Amino acid sequence: MAIVKPFRGVRPPKALVEQVESRPYDVLNSEEARAEAGDNEKSLYHIIKPEINFEPGTSEYDPRVYEEAARQFLKFQQKGWLVQDEKEQYYIYAQTSCLPANGNQEKTQYGIVVGAYSGDYQTGVIKKHELTRADKEEDRMKHVRVNDANIEPVFFAYPDNAVLLALIEKYAKTEPEYDFTAPIDGFGHKLWCVTDDADIQTITAEFAKMPSLYIADGHHRSAAAALVGAEKAKQNPNHRGDEEYNYFMAVCFPASQLTILDYNRVVKDLGGLTETEFLEALSKNFTVTPKGQHEYRPQELHEFSLYLAGEWYSLKAKTGTYDANDPIGVLDVSISSRLILDDILGIKDLRRDKRIDFVGGLRGLGELKRRVDSGEMKLALALYPVTMQQIMDIADSGKIMPPKATWFEPKLRSGLVIHKLS
Repeated sequence: MAIVKPFRGVRPPKALVEQVESRPYDVLNSEEARAEAGDNEKSLYHIIKPEINFEPGTSEYDPRVYEEAARQFLKFQQKGWLVQDEKEQYYIYAQTSCLPANGNQEKTQYGIVVGAYSGDYQTGVIKKHELTRADKEEDRMKHVRVNDANIEPVFFAYPDNAVLLALIEKYAKTEPEYDFTAPIDGFGHKLWCVTDDADIQTITAEFAKMPSLYIADGHHRSAAAALVGAEKAKQNPNHRGDEEYNYFMAVCFPASQLTILDYNRVVKDLGGLTETEFLEALSKNFTVTPKGQHEYRPQELHEFSLYLAGEWYSLKAKTGTYDANDPIGVLDVSISSRLILDDILGIKDLRRDKRIDFVGGLRGLGELKRRVDSGEMKLALALYPVTMQQIMDIADSGKIMPPKATWFEPKLRSGLVIHKLS
């Protein structure tokens, strides 16, 4: 059963939230963070991308950079830009967006900010669907250690729960603590504080009934937080198990509310084939239908859109080309990797092959067309989005998603709540 607890969040005063909050550390590079922070000394980028406080070109892994993160975190607290709440509480976090995957209709998803139990990560109650890299884990561990805090949250999904939904709806009708629109993507963000003891008990009790929580986004942060918690437990001769370091910050959303966008592929060449030969090779395993010059988006699972030489094509995987009972093999990322990228183009390692690149669905099909038309890429392949149910099935089976399979949107904003480990 999932164990969660309320915590005393560290967060900006209401009047400063829009100066402090930021995008997550891993969606932009150092120079983009430097530009977004500008002359705003209250920007969270000074803590989560602290290399911007050094000369351009400074490595984000420089030991001085981690020390600077801790110095900035302390400075933010001393200056009152971040203040710790007096009471242990939960928080409700709402994101409102308009995305192509939702027909460009406004949609709001509501998450509960909790302290998730590190032990649940170790035992598999908190389930993952991606492999993690040791170097990225170590980077996040250093950041957690030096700050003695989870500065940014992890993104979880949980099975839909009627009691929690009713509680969230109650708060959604009240005035939020924060309410702002992010400057770059125009997505809306709201936060409520859950201070009522009965509501706090309800949240704790309802999560305790759940057999599993699922990492949607933030596998490296989850791994790092759990490992640091285990380290602290070993270092404490009087460890009891209820210390704050046994928990890390997560925003948990009902699975049905989440939007997963397509994660598309662009390839530099046809592996020595002519365009005609490539289309003929595709016809072995796909029904290939020309769609003309207007952008064409896949309409269902196992259908792909190909953009090649100024034309769009529908590719439908033929019966027998995949095993519907294999939770990994039935994924469109697996089908396209096996039957197109590997068999025809000879691309076997999606993580390392320089001939392929990946484009998140938020950029739209127009970005795929642009990169091919520019001559940078030879073809683009658009995929139908993975479903949350597929992710949960794979996590439940103990298997791992293929690389570059999921793109969750909107991303969580950082700096709304921080969780101290002490």
